Amino acid sequence: MTTLDLTPDDLLTTTRTVRKRLELDRPVPPELIKECIEIALQAPSGSNRQTWHWLVITDAEKRATIGEYYRRSVASYLESAGAAGRLYADDPDRATVQQRVGSSVAYLGERMGEVPVLVIPCLQVKSLGAGNQAGIWGSILPAAWSYCLAARARGLGTAWTTLHLTYEQEISELLGLPDDIRQAVLLPTAYYTGDTFKPAPRQPLDDILHVDGW
Repeated sequence: MTTLDLTPDDLLTTTRTVRKRLELDRPVPPELIKECIEIALQAPSGSNRQTWHWLVITDAEKRATIGEYYRRSVASYLESAGAAGRLYADDPDRATVQQRVGSSVAYLGERMGEVPVLVIPCLQVKSLGAGNQAGIWGSILPAAWSYCLAARARGLGTAWTTLHLTYEQEISELLGLPDDIRQAVLLPTAYYTGDTFKPAPRQPLDDILHVDGW
């Protein structure tokens, strides 16, 4: 598959969470999704166990059911104090950005079930104890992000969200997941409208960089 003419820096700085610009009516070739996952499997995993599994949901009824669970979770989230659109209300610059994010979250919340492909990277793990959670999830989340990068390079948009996990058990039952398979993230995937993306506003490096200590 031909990829976009992006430098590594371009790819890393313009892979955005895409919500309002996802093309809901345009099918995505299954081979393209498989190609992105193949690339994602080159990501690191703890002790090279590679205990990841990837669910690709294209069935319309299952997408609609997941979309309804997601809609309910988003509705609760938008009412919470931690909702993106409510953060940094006293900072005029950041508040504007946060309100746009909140609006796009609400938009996707109503349309998740219409996205042509839903990808759910999972990890096989016996239990989630109180110990090294970073090590556990570090064995799947880098691969999930690699999938997003591979999709971007192939003209696809993705959104990174975990709000579906409010209904993790229900979705696991819907998809027939074994008890030791845990969902990590939901990655709706579709072609996108417009030509490209630009880097997003971020905090100044000097505000968050610490060298040799705090």
